[in-house]
Amino acid sequence: MNKLNFCVIKIGSNVLTTAEGKPDFGRMSHLSAQVATLIQGGTKVILVSSGAVAFGRQELKLSDKINPVIRKQIWASMGQIELIKTYKSLFSEHQIAISQILVTKEDFRDRKHFLNMKNCLLGLLDQNIIPIVNENDTVAITELMFTDNDELASLTAAMVDADSLILLTNVDGIYTGPPSEPSSELIERVDAFSDNLSSYISATKSSFGRGGMLTKLNMAKRSASLGIQVIIANGKKDHILSKIQNNQGSFTYFEPSKIKHATKKWLAHGEQYYKGEVTINDGAKNALTSQKISSLLPIGVIDVKGEFEKGDILRIIDQEGQRLGLGRAEYGSKATQEKIGLKNQKPIIHYNYLYIF
Repeated sequence: MNKLNFCVIKIGSNVLTTAEGKPDFGRMSHLSAQVATLIQGGTKVILVSSGAVAFGRQELKLSDKINPVIRKQIWASMGQIELIKTYKSLFSEHQIAISQILVTKEDFRDRKHFLNMKNCLLGLLDQNIIPIVNENDTVAITELMFTDNDELASLTAAMVDADSLILLTNVDGIYTGPPSEPSSELIERVDAFSDNLSSYISATKSSFGRGGMLTKLNMAKRSASLGIQVIIANGKKDHILSKIQNNQGSFTYFEPSKIKHATKKWLAHGEQYYKGEVTINDGAKNALTSQKISSLLPIGVIDVKGEFEKGDILRIIDQEGQRLGLGRAEYGSKATQEKIGLKNQKPIIHYNYLYIF
């Protein structure tokens, strides 16, 4: 495992709360001290922290008759204040300043907005300020919601070109069966050639968060494919971050592939943001999936769907409807339609803005 030089650390709700769902201030204090030690050792850290709804639930008891979405928005709005106040107090003990960043999926959809957010995060780090990122649960509902903060952490790590992503949960990592069963074994290392691990994982979700281990697995594999090393570890265990830094202890490590270009990292998470869809012929499919550097030319396109503008994300499928990848449109939808099948044209998607699954 490589040294942690620039990492995004996601702390899940089940790490920050007790079994009864109350804030675990002792655990937060311990983790904050570990993060401070990493920073003092030269590691740049962005925190992605769950817990706002759990904190809000402790602040105010609400009737079950209230709309569940409204109830969650109220708890998130109140709880985010308490969550950040707690972090500010804990990190001030180590003479470290913090900032709060609240985001929705919409913030990652537009490339310009995406880069503005990236510059903000890097600017904070340059001033030795820890950005603490969370989903803006007061406005994020249904289609605007992240799967959970594992997805947000994965997106953030790709955005800032972090070398490491640490997902802290309440188990040691991915097991060959339910972690509670004695026969289950911890899978310590995963690489690009590892077997499909999803069959080992049940789809159950945590008590106080939205996510489950399957989401963690999917986000970890995607991040690793972009060149980011990923660790899934138990945030309830003492000194876990120090142990990870020193390559000690028990956790699941995802070996990173070759580092991808920053734009491709953005595109890799664009599956839910695409505005249009292009169907390509077998010749174009073979070109895009080969080892040779290839852009998508109009001559290889046989159909275009959706309304989109230059710069929007397009999904690429083959003639059987199989998903092949994502890319940034070089033309709007009208111009793209006019160029279908034509020779000697500029690319519809340039290689530099193309991500193949």
